[in-house]
Amino acid sequence: MFEPFTLPYVQEGIIEILLLSVAAGLVGSWVVLRGLSFYSHAIGTAAFPGLVLADGLSFSPALGAFGMAGVFTALSALISRSKRTAADSVTALALVSCLAAGVILASDVFSSGANIDTLLFGSLLAIGPNDLWLAGGAAALAIIVTRLCATHWLAKGFDEESALNLKSGSAWFDVALLGVVAITVTASLSAVGALLVSAMIVIPAATVRMLTHRVFTLQVGTVALVAAEGTIGLWLSVQTNAPPGATIAVVSGSVFGLVLLARFVRNSRPVAVALAALGVILFAAGCGGSTSDNGKLNVVATTTQAADLVGNVGGKEVNVTRILEPNTDPHDYEPRPSDVQAFVDADLVFRSGGHLDEWTQQLIDDSGSDAAVVDLSSGLPVVLQSDGAEHEHDGEDHSGEEIDPHWWQDPVNARAAVGAIESALVEADPTRKNAFQANTKAYESRLTSLDRSIARCFKSVPDDQRKIVTDHDAFNYLAARYEIEVVGAVIPALTTQAQPSAGDLADLEQTIKDENVKAIFPESSVPQRLSDALANDTGATSEYELHGDTLGPDGSDSSTYITMMQSNANNLMLGLTGGKRGCDFG
Repeated sequence: MFEPFTLPYVQEGIIEILLLSVAAGLVGSWVVLRGLSFYSHAIGTAAFPGLVLADGLSFSPALGAFGMAGVFTALSALISRSKRTAADSVTALALVSCLAAGVILASDVFSSGANIDTLLFGSLLAIGPNDLWLAGGAAALAIIVTRLCATHWLAKGFDEESALNLKSGSAWFDVALLGVVAITVTASLSAVGALLVSAMIVIPAATVRMLTHRVFTLQVGTVALVAAEGTIGLWLSVQTNAPPGATIAVVSGSVFGLVLLARFVRNSRPVAVALAALGVILFAAGCGGSTSDNGKLNVVATTTQAADLVGNVGGKEVNVTRILEPNTDPHDYEPRPSDVQAFVDADLVFRSGGHLDEWTQQLIDDSGSDAAVVDLSSGLPVVLQSDGAEHEHDGEDHSGEEIDPHWWQDPVNARAAVGAIESALVEADPTRKNAFQANTKAYESRLTSLDRSIARCFKSVPDDQRKIVTDHDAFNYLAARYEIEVVGAVIPALTTQAQPSAGDLADLEQTIKDENVKAIFPESSVPQRLSDALANDTGATSEYELHGDTLGPDGSDSSTYITMMQSNANNLMLGLTGGKRGCDFG
């Protein structure tokens, strides 16, 4: 039952929770007492532009979040000087300003390659040394500032006469309070994320507030409750394979609801009721089972495409665990406990490369795995940049450049990746060499046939009519291979996290009309509202869907790499010919 606590990544998560519980408990007490709940939530969301800047300029995301917290606090303090403006209105104004700046930076300045999901949604499964230092620093700062300013905060909030005698009316005390709240919130982003930060900052303090009227008891009780709920939530997330941040939020909200309910029930002890309910939750979670070792290689593949290629080469001789789910946007990935455990058990890890699975190394580090990592994109002779230009892969670090990670859209690249997979599997398990080689030979033959069939299909379309518009820049390899011109993308970036500006869409509409583009191709894992709107405005069709970042659901007609490529080619052909004909793959 308590086996998860022996896992390295769970232990790091608990250390993070215990450190944050000091800051969240102390600061959360003042957030509840002084009515700053909306402010604490808003400042986490307002960190967005700081995270975009950090990613775009390649500096620490935490530094970007802290910097934005300072800007947000300054804006709030400045606007609040107007006596006609209420506190919640001040917070809303500052929040809107920060979010607007973030949207502009993401869409127009950096084309939103920003990898901000982890900090927006949090993940206790990806805690690093820097996160622990930040949490420890926030805890120390909360203790010091609370020690120095608690009397003044209390007096100004509840006793105006005492505040005058203690000279607590200075604006600097308010700035200190807002500042320490901001720092605590941003330090909590890595654990629960901006959208769930209330689970650690507000809800536990509000829960304890229903049980006591003494400030000291409120602070101590909140620290203890944050630590308990965070630990239970992390344990429960491992048992149920749910995201830790969301699980902690559920536990926190459940305890609050039970205590609130208990207040209306006579002759009941709220704490006892809450603990009993938590006991039921823990019992219901049960104990996790362990996987049996059948002597085969345990292999982790990050993307759906990589998993299918590895499965075809390894066949029945390997156990393949796929991390990303089919027909879901990989840009929205959040680690699950089972994902980290898969890395713990892995002998080999195959990653696609690029920003789609750049979290791979972090999960390996957190899991303590010593598995060898094979980057399938590193074996390719040529990779494409976001503008479609070719770039020779020289084995050096090109992390500062936007390299297109969608290499599998060219079957020739898929065949090269299959060769790399075979070599890695043979090196890891020479006893199964013959099986790996036989599987590879058979699958390479199918890939060669696939490439020829697609090329033959598109050859029937005149060169000047092979013009398409896609959802985002995921088809440069396919276009280059089969001489198709991508005249634009609805989301002009390598990631679906970007948002096009009004000017981008207007320019794209004009391009579609000028180039006489017949079809706009939405993607299966991305909402197609913008594609439909462009189609309505230009007379093009958006009827035919493509798979850009992911395979289709298991059992569908695009659930494997080969069938996905056939589906894409067929739909492209239908779009290019106005629905008159597709591709015949026999």
